[in-house]
Amino acid sequence: MDRQRELCDILNRWAYEYYVLDNPSVSDREYDKLYDELRLLERESGVVYPDSPTRRVGGEPIKGFERHAHIARLYSLDKAVSEDELSAFFTRVYKIAPEAEFTVEYKFDGLTVCLTYENGVFVRATTRGNGTEGEDVTAQALTVMSFPLKISYRGTLEVRGEAVIRLSVLEKFNAEHPEDQLKNARNAAAGAIRNLDPAVTKTRNPEILFYDINYMSPAEVSSQEEAIAFLRREGFKTYPYFKACKTADEVRAAIDEIETERKKIDVLTDGAVVKVNAETARAEMGYTDKFPRWAIAYKFEAEEAETTVENVFWQVGRTGKLTPLAEVAPVELAGATVRRATLNNYGDLTRKDVKVNSRVLIRRSNEVIPEILTAVSHTEGSIPVEKPSRCPYCGSEVKEIGANLFCSNAECPPRIVQKLTHFCSKNAMDVEGMSEATLTLLYEERGVRRFSDLYRLTEESFAGLEGFKEKKIKNLLTAIESSKNIPLDRFLYAIGIGGIGRVAARDLADFGSVEALASKTEEELLALENIGEITANAIVGFFRDGENLAELERLEDAGVRPFVKEKKTAGAFAGEYVVLTGSLSSMSRPEAQKLIEDAGGTAQSAVTAKTTLVVAGEKAGSKLEKAKKAGIAVVVEEEFLRRLGK
Repeated sequence: MDRQRELCDILNRWAYEYYVLDNPSVSDREYDKLYDELRLLERESGVVYPDSPTRRVGGEPIKGFERHAHIARLYSLDKAVSEDELSAFFTRVYKIAPEAEFTVEYKFDGLTVCLTYENGVFVRATTRGNGTEGEDVTAQALTVMSFPLKISYRGTLEVRGEAVIRLSVLEKFNAEHPEDQLKNARNAAAGAIRNLDPAVTKTRNPEILFYDINYMSPAEVSSQEEAIAFLRREGFKTYPYFKACKTADEVRAAIDEIETERKKIDVLTDGAVVKVNAETARAEMGYTDKFPRWAIAYKFEAEEAETTVENVFWQVGRTGKLTPLAEVAPVELAGATVRRATLNNYGDLTRKDVKVNSRVLIRRSNEVIPEILTAVSHTEGSIPVEKPSRCPYCGSEVKEIGANLFCSNAECPPRIVQKLTHFCSKNAMDVEGMSEATLTLLYEERGVRRFSDLYRLTEESFAGLEGFKEKKIKNLLTAIESSKNIPLDRFLYAIGIGGIGRVAARDLADFGSVEALASKTEEELLALENIGEITANAIVGFFRDGENLAELERLEDAGVRPFVKEKKTAGAFAGEYVVLTGSLSSMSRPEAQKLIEDAGGTAQSAVTAKTTLVVAGEKAGSKLEKAKKAGIAVVVEEEFLRRLGK
């Protein structure tokens, strides 16, 4: 039993170093060796200590969530969206507590959870719920490694945190699970914690960032500063940014800093939280029915808004996939007037209960078309959206494959236009000026159907088309001619082989030619790092299709000559496979990738078995962690620039 206790302590310390401090001191192999020894001792003794790391493996699925009352109410925060509203908050504070000081932290966008400890031992985890009681998610929380199962404090304690999924983790999950895409970090975090199967929670790798003590008896902290220090001392993961401010102007400066930096960090955030620091001042100010009077969330430019769905129509993509798109009443959102919002598929539409003439909540992120998060309310005039059995464009049968609907007609007009648009796009053949609108016009008026049809266009082809004058026509024809000499990887991406993105296309280009790729077997393709079984089947199937082969021949006859870029054998990064993670202060990521390739290296998008070097900028994420665990060399920006001679 002494050895069992020793192993628990050692493994918990190593987990704290890895998951909380981001500074592991041992390899995964060393951890696994002691972990296996602990499991053996637990089976022999029949005893599992309350803080044993084996409790975190993720238990059996549960039938449903039980409700549990919080010891103290979990209040939400009042919001300020303007300088006037923030100033009004300071005025209210100073009237009651003239000497008040403040703290400023990031406001993270995930799912609020509350953890309870009794006599130094973790008891349960619950969601916020209605503030008075929430759902018991203990089994799910046990799969998260960013909090301790045992602490030194021996009283009754409730701590509050935000369950989040880092943006890099979300990106990796979606890349590895194309059949189970998570739409955004906020919903992904909530879905991970509120999943009835803890094993699913574990696969999504959420973490909890702690920021508050909700209840403490006996009390040992008297300020927000002391609360954060307590959480860090006891082994809870907190976000590094935390500012104590003596004046309102210092608070404003901290908010400005967060607003500048928030788009660079690896966690979804939509504002800053301002709190009165001292507990004595908080007690004087008290609470409203909904909010503490001593805290406020300063929300940045709106990323969510309510509006009314006016219509839902179906778009057809180049693969034939039907995607529902909602036309909504115009609403201002993140500095733009939004008139359309997307949904993923019919299942997404019904799950979110979206109906025509209903009010919905929409979200805009990263300057893309907003998505609908959920329905807010319905009216007597709300109309359910019907599941199409026929393509709305060509009338062909719609097939249901997995979660998605597909038009069965390969010649469906919008499908062809989308294929042509992809072919001409910047990362493919880069036919500058050839927009979707132009291609739609050429399809409808000039019968352009295939890629090869583009290379038969002449000045006469544009005669009589509205908006096409001599200069525009010449520019388009010049761009089409220039695209004939294109790197092989971009050509392979352009022709639309199923499952082939830019990274996989680069790997396939190593075969040296289209003909060489066409001769490869599934087994040979599966040997490549970025090619799985489904994609390998798609590649082989593409080159067995007679029409595809005929089109490749037509492109060749038109003078399209893909070439293999010569890899430089000399330079500062010759022979290196380099991954960039985090942000560089001196240049953008595409600029850095180009410099790496100009210096003889290969720029990779993810850490793989081939990776030989990782360049870590500010806010480096999971790629850095993976590199460290794999023993891959890591350099910071200064060393990267030195090697480049800059």
